[in-house]
Amino acid sequence: MNQVKRQHNSHHQSISQPNSISQREQTSVSHLPSSTQSKNSCKSNQYHALWISDVHLGTPDCKAEFLLQLLEQAQCDYLYLVGDIVDIWALKRRVYWPEPHQRVLQKIMQIAADTDTQVFYIPGNHDEAFKAYSDSYFRGITIKQEHMHVSKQGKRCLLIHGDQFDSEVGIHPFYAKLGDRLYDVLLWLNRGLHKARSLFGYSYWSLAGYVKQRVSKAQAAINQFKTAALAYGRKQGADLVVCGHIHQPELSHNLINDRAIIYANDGDWVENCTVIAECPSGDFHLLKWEEKLSGLKPLSSIMFSISQSNEIEPTKPQQGDRHVA
Repeated sequence: MNQVKRQHNSHHQSISQPNSISQREQTSVSHLPSSTQSKNSCKSNQYHALWISDVHLGTPDCKAEFLLQLLEQAQCDYLYLVGDIVDIWALKRRVYWPEPHQRVLQKIMQIAADTDTQVFYIPGNHDEAFKAYSDSYFRGITIKQEHMHVSKQGKRCLLIHGDQFDSEVGIHPFYAKLGDRLYDVLLWLNRGLHKARSLFGYSYWSLAGYVKQRVSKAQAAINQFKTAALAYGRKQGADLVVCGHIHQPELSHNLINDRAIIYANDGDWVENCTVIAECPSGDFHLLKWEEKLSGLKPLSSIMFSISQSNEIEPTKPQQGDRHVA
């Protein structure tokens, strides 16, 4: 990476200088409607920002073909790569690099070099070698340890991969790598199961996801991770925390010490094929790529509207709404 140069200017605010949270954003529980439905605010392939992580290029279970379709069709002002894009751990064990994986990497480089999209890369644990180049600029891509995106509605969105919370969750680096190998075994079993299900016309079903939902210790670790991410985000003065790492997509409103903060986990492109999207309106959506639709469908949304009393009101999407990228 001899072409890397240090970047001193940022288009967004520095994390070390958090703004104070205004009075109207100190939203109490009573101000958070539980299931209000709203029209989908982002129906085209135009986005203000997209967050993608845990692609794991270089592994057999990466859904590179689906991600490539999304990257070729969607347009955004900001593209955030939130870690584990290339799986260096896996490539050290065995070189696996088919054509679709190369095309995804080339497409990202082309977006960074030839379009107006600003591309930011926050390395994770599987591509941690790139952390050495933090605060650098390489062929149109800004590399950061973490970053603060400011949304269209002025919300401060902290971007982190999430591996820094492993110790807080109680995961030693040795057990993190052991768990990674066990996860690979589940994915290997899932491949055979998916082939068998396909013969009978059944759609994809995630064995690994099923195990995570049913094993109490796995659920406890997911909850601990979320708590750690939200606490760190609030400490940094963020209104939203966008992360990845645990392959568990979620978009939810939460309270930390009676102050509202949004947790946005963009999932992965191994099991879930999900992204977090900010629409031109400033609303946020958790979207899933559907092979049959060749497009994105909403899983959950937070639609920001300011009421007469200046309270932030997040709402959820109508059933049946879908995004086609």
